[in-house]
Amino acid sequence: MGVLSIALLVFFVIVAVLLILLVLVQNEEGGGLGGLFAGGSNSAFGSRSGNILTKTTTVLGSMFLIISLGLALMNRPPSGTGVEAAGRALMPETGADWFLEETAPLAPETDTGDGAIQ
Repeated sequence: MGVLSIALLVFFVIVAVLLILLVLVQNEEGGGLGGLFAGGSNSAFGSRSGNILTKTTTVLGSMFLIISLGLALMNRPPSGTGVEAAGRALMPETGADWFLEETAPLAPETDTGDGAIQ
């Protein structure tokens, strides 16, 4: 991993912790979706007067999504063929395709009459 990827990961963790703390600090004055059906004072698309906490939450949420997409793009396999090819590159060569090999059918069990199955 390069220096940019590590710096982005550290920034991602900081943004995630700040977002969690900011959501925990906010009070429940809006009532969420309950205000839509119960006829609350806040309208769904009405006045956009938000305090500094809601605006900061929006900014941190946007940063969280953008940084997570950036990390996903930076840490994808270099071959671009997907997860299966990356897993095959990490597997040792012995027994790599054991699941594709044909197995011999088992012989049917026979009862000899004395209670022993052969």
